[in-house]
Amino acid sequence: YDGHSDLHVGITNSQGVVYNYDQEGVHRAGSGWEQCISIPLVQPDMWELLQHWDNLLEEFSLEEAWLPHRYEEQQHNCFTFALAFVNRVRQGRGREPLSKAQFTESFLLPHTREASRYLTLHQQLAHRDVYAVPLAEQEQ
Repeated sequence: YDGHSDLHVGITNSQGVVYNYDQEGVHRAGSGWEQCISIPLVQPDMWELLQHWDNLLEEFSLEEAWLPHRYEEQQHNCFTFALAFVNRVRQGRGREPLSKAQFTESFLLPHTREASRYLTLHQQLAHRDVYAVPLAEQEQ
């Protein structure tokens, strides 16, 4: 990723299938997301939510709002799909919905900044004569 193109956003079920939305509607992909940034949305102690996650996601993805003809590149896209699902889950737990700005600031930016730093470092090291070795256990 070069930092100059839009990113595609999806939500995974408990089996790692990524639900994502584009001009062709909702897709369920078991592969093709290997180069993604994974952002945890659910705390491990939310067992009751985790048990219903897959059903919630499947039902949500079948709603009329996510039909192909409703797609609009700037206002009703993959980001809208992910945010709407997060807000649906929050609503079910009695929490206030997040705005696009809040969702971006709270969930996306911290992880994309970290990935950006890693990619920058990787690119710099790839163009230099550098050899990295793991530390011995007693040095860690």
